[in-house]
Amino acid sequence: MEGIKMIAPNKKARHEYFLEEEFEAGISLAGTEVKSLRGGNVNFRDSYATIRNGEVFIVGLYISPYEKGNINNKDPERDRKLLLHKAEIRKLIGKTEQKGYSLIPTKIYFKRNKVKIEIALAKGKKLYDKRHDIADKDAARAIDRKLKSYNK
Repeated sequence: MEGIKMIAPNKKARHEYFLEEEFEAGISLAGTEVKSLRGGNVNFRDSYATIRNGEVFIVGLYISPYEKGNINNKDPERDRKLLLHKAEIRKLIGKTEQKGYSLIPTKIYFKRNKVKIEIALAKGKKLYDKRHDIADKDAARAIDRKLKSYNK
């Protein structure tokens, strides 16, 4: 897609969760945080989104302090507000109140010079689900290898 520059994907999200529905949200950042993101200095480990007082916040998203920054650098692990439409927030409130659902960030990117974050409505996988996914990937990889050797 044109005008989109990927900053960082959350590779663990698809391994740890069943992603059911995805939402694109803006994110409220300080200037030094945007500069740090341009360098790709972000970590999704243990981050999730939560809803407080009708607003959505991302918790645990680590954006490294801008190395050329000064006193304007913010706390790298502060909660950041996500910008969504009210109808989307209401839908998320209804879904997250169901047992087992949570909001997980899947990727962060620039879209027409605006920082966007994609959050997904997710349900946690059990250990046997993860093993099943790994077995499926291994089988697909083995099939591809066999087909490649036949095509030579």
